[in-house]
Amino acid sequence: MTQLLLGIAPQWVPSLENFVVGRNLELHAALRHALSSTGGERGFYLWGDAVSGKSHLLQAVVARATVSGLGAVYAQGAVPPAAQVVAVDDVEKLDETAQVALFELYNRMRETGGLLLVSGQSAPAHAQLRDDLRTRLGWGMVYQVQGLNDAEKSQALHAHAAARGFELPPEVTQYLLRHGRRDLPYLLGMLDELDAYCLRHKKRAATVPLLKEVMKIPGEND
Repeated sequence: MTQLLLGIAPQWVPSLENFVVGRNLELHAALRHALSSTGGERGFYLWGDAVSGKSHLLQAVVARATVSGLGAVYAQGAVPPAAQVVAVDDVEKLDETAQVALFELYNRMRETGGLLLVSGQSAPAHAQLRDDLRTRLGWGMVYQVQGLNDAEKSQALHAHAAARGFELPPEVTQYLLRHGRRDLPYLLGMLDELDAYCLRHKKRAATVPLLKEVMKIPGEND
């Protein structure tokens, strides 16, 4: 017999607190400083692969700004209206018209002192964008977001489990890292499925055999 889930597990949302910093200490500190001060550089370009954590940081900055009472907006593959804090994710997905809009937004934000964050998969000099926009994006603070190693991913998994209120034994973490995909969104999603599976089947603790069932891995393949 399984039990119904009531959806009472705390919702996990990206924040500067639950971002596993890893090798991104300078970037993390710079973003915190930009949120707490109106001086200094007000334009950031973050680049890295699709699972490096760029989206997490952009959403976290917008969330922190909103809590602080600032007008803040996040958009993925689109250009939103101007605000005190604007984050544009996946700049390579912008078409020609949207790139012109981002160029104009950049200039407007620079004049008003707003905080603009843009992310892409390549450094500005190599991004497939209009020349004028590529030049503008390279004027500000440019950071490569470094992906996590296994130790840092383990830290992120344990923090995620703690936020959901369940214990994650080390052997479960090790098995997931060894047999799962390498990107953190997949790993966190698999952890959520494991948590839900344990609740449905009234299991007190997560175990490797339960994780194998969730991952659809036969018991003998360990």
